[in-house]
Order: sequence, then C-alpha cells, then structure tokens
Amino acid sequence: MTFWDHLDELRGVILRVLLATTVFSAAAFCMKDELFAVLLAPTHADFVTYRLIGADGHFALKLVNTGLTEQFMVHMRTALYAGLLCASPYALYAIFSFVSPGLYEKERRVGVRLAGSAYVMFVIGTLINYFIVFPLAVRFLGTYQVSPEVGNMLTLHSYIDTLLGLGLVMGIVFELPVVCWLLARAGILTGDTMANYRRHAFVGILIAAAVITPTGDPFSLFAVTLPVYLLYEISIFITKHTQPHA
Repeated sequence: MTFWDHLDELRGVILRVLLATTVFSAAAFCMKDELFAVLLAPTHADFVTYRLIGADGHFALKLVNTGLTEQFMVHMRTALYAGLLCASPYALYAIFSFVSPGLYEKERRVGVRLAGSAYVMFVIGTLINYFIVFPLAVRFLGTYQVSPEVGNMLTLHSYIDTLLGLGLVMGIVFELPVVCWLLARAGILTGDTMANYRRHAFVGILIAAAVITPTGDPFSLFAVTLPVYLLYEISIFITKHTQPHA
C-alpha cells in the first residue's frame, strides 16, 4: 500500500470509530432514565456502598438546577461520555487492526496485552471511583455543615462534573501499572529504583492528588491518594517480575 492508501485506511478507521461513538451516545441519550438512575444512585441512602459500610440510612442528597439549559447540556455531556466509554473497546480493536499488519508476531502479542490491560485498568479505576471514592466524598461533603443554620445546595452541574471528571482521572491514574510494565520491559525502569524512591513517590502522589481532586478537601485527597499509592506498590511488584525485552 502507498502512503495515500494508508491515509485512506486511517480515515476509514476514524470514521468507523466516530460512527460507533455516535451510535452509543445516541443510545445513551435515549436511555435517559436508566443512565441517570445509575449516576444519581450515590445520592440515595440505599446505595450499595453505604449499605456495605453500615452508614446512616437517613442520608439523602437533593440536587438543584440553576440554569435554563443546564439539565439539557448535562444530559448531552453525560451521553457523550457514556458513548465514548462503550465505544472504546471497538476503537481499540479498530486501531490495533490498522496497526497490526506492520508488526511482527511477537509485537502483536505485546500490543494485545498492552491494549487489553490498559482498557481493563481504566475500567477498574472508573468503577473504584463510582463505588468507593466518589460516594464517600459526596456523602461527607454533601452533609457537612459549619452550622445548622447553613444548609447545603448542590447543583446537578457540579455533581455530574465531579463524578465524570474524577472518574476520568481515576481511570487514567490506574494506567500506572501498565506504564511501569511497559517501561520495565523496555529496560528503562526497574523495581529497585521504584522501591528506593518510594517516599519521594508518596509526596509526588499527594501533590498530584491535591491538583487533580476536583473538590480539594482533605477527605477527597485521602480517598484519591490511598488507591494511587497502592497502585504504586503493585507497580513495584510488577516491575520487579518483568524481564527487559532483549
């Protein structure tokens, strides 16, 4: 194939990925009740995380809307995010199918492991945010009061943006073991190096968590820092057991 043939093939891949994303986003937009039933579940006392930790059953978070177009725009953004998340497996498959003919068999196997691991870790990070980090943060912050005379009024826009933003951040952060595995395989990173800089990494993780946490409060900071540091320890184990690629 010529250079222009490759460009035509790449254009086809991009169009197919965009079409799949559009279809999934449209489906998510039409399934408004089901979509927001999932997203708004942490506002209710019977959410699974609250039941597991035995939290007070009187918790209820009331969301409000303060803008004329706010609910519609939140609906659009949420449907697009859901469409991207659902279409991402096909996007990875389409991109890999485009790239794989130019790879050796061993490189294809590594590519499959890399893409599959990256996707799984992103999903795990998103789920941990939905079931652990975000519910605990929203329950604490949504009910916190400096005085009984000051009530809380949380907007739908703030709630959804925090949920989706923190979910995206946690999904990206959970790629740490995959990145460390790739660097270790390339001979750039070793487990001993990571272990020696463990204390420095903890400080760096704490600073990064303070930057990426949308709310910036100590509770959310701790909820983000703890799983990321555990990921760092897991990455040390993975790196120590990864042989550099010859």
